[in-house]
Amino acid sequence: MKIIKRRQMPKFDESLHHELVNNGWVPLKEPGSIAVAIILSVPFMAINLYIAVLAIRIFSTISLEEFGFTPDSFSITINLGVIIALILLIIIHELLHLIFIPNFISSSKTYVGLAIFGGFAFTEEEIVKSRFILITVAPFLIGSIILPIILGIFGVLTSPLKLLVLLNAMASSVDMLTLLLVMMQVPSKAILKNNGPKTYWKTT
Repeated sequence: MKIIKRRQMPKFDESLHHELVNNGWVPLKEPGSIAVAIILSVPFMAINLYIAVLAIRIFSTISLEEFGFTPDSFSITINLGVIIALILLIIIHELLHLIFIPNFISSSKTYVGLAIFGGFAFTEEEIVKSRFILITVAPFLIGSIILPIILGIFGVLTSPLKLLVLLNAMASSVDMLTLLLVMMQVPSKAILKNNGPKTYWKTT
């Protein structure tokens, strides 16, 4: 595993691209940049929020007033604690991707780090489709569905924690876009591989 300290993921390798294509790997049709991916993922942001709210409501209430919204005004307090919480949210989100990557500790092709747009964790190892899907959805499934239910059961789902659950759901929107693209394009018995930010698939 490599901890990347620079502000971007490893770049696309043109020579590796030609090598993969010549060996039968098919490029996934996906957004050409993170900015385009974020724009296309906006509908998933709304869907994720709705699902997270439903999970919270199983054992707790939730209202706009908890987060500073009133019929007449909106207020928000940003302090050091809030900034630290947001940074921890990004780190935990990426770690939830990372821990489901096979042999991530010993792999020399697995990367985790922080970038301008947030964080990233991905691997250039070959991954079967089912595991790739698990890696993709893990942060949303665990952080915005399972976690609020568990916290709600024990009665410790506070307003700040609810907000972090909702922010994690929104941050998972690009993951859900990736999930849709993989489900639509990649056959069930296939493996996937990354070349920097570019994804490829090949039937086994």
